[in-house]
Amino acid sequence: MKKYNQVIFSLGGNQEPDVKKNIDLQVKVASILRQSYIFPVSVSKFYLTPAFPAGIGADFVNSATIAKTQLSAHEVLQVCHRIEAEFGRERIVRWGERVIDIDMISFEDLVLPDLEAYERWRTLGPEAQRVEAPEQLILPHPRVQDRAFVLVPLCDIAEEWLHPVLKRSARALCAALPASEVNSVRAIDGTRVVNYPEPV
Repeated sequence: MKKYNQVIFSLGGNQEPDVKKNIDLQVKVASILRQSYIFPVSVSKFYLTPAFPAGIGADFVNSATIAKTQLSAHEVLQVCHRIEAEFGRERIVRWGERVIDIDMISFEDLVLPDLEAYERWRTLGPEAQRVEAPEQLILPHPRVQDRAFVLVPLCDIAEEWLHPVLKRSARALCAALPASEVNSVRAIDGTRVVNYPEPV
């Protein structure tokens, strides 16, 4: 049997004029991932989340996806950047409005590029986060434990996922966030978790 690696994504976008178009776009991303040998096996419900920082734009539509792939983590990152570019994503304003944002949250239990570099980005202060962005792949995503808009959808499909550095589950990380932040992530009526067959 072929060896597949598990990769977790967080998807978001707020540039489309209505919620349904943002959802349709993220569904289309799942299809393109599949064509790129990254096979979604579970997709969360869709959620509305206030833009961060507050007031910077329209509410985001967010979701989470678990996928299986035989590609490397860096190859997966290249696919994500290609898809974002195809949909017109421009990395101009940090945390600005975007058509689609595909963040790799984890790739198996990898810590990249190493623990020291990961910890530097994880502990970066809020002001530095506004202006600094890593030029290399950092895994797990250094902000996952801080973001309700990542953890709430992730708990739909992988609440037992264990952070490879912090050694806490997605459920525990979400429970540690302020209730006001968790409650601001609102499920969109009519959406549901969707599971797909595992690749063979």
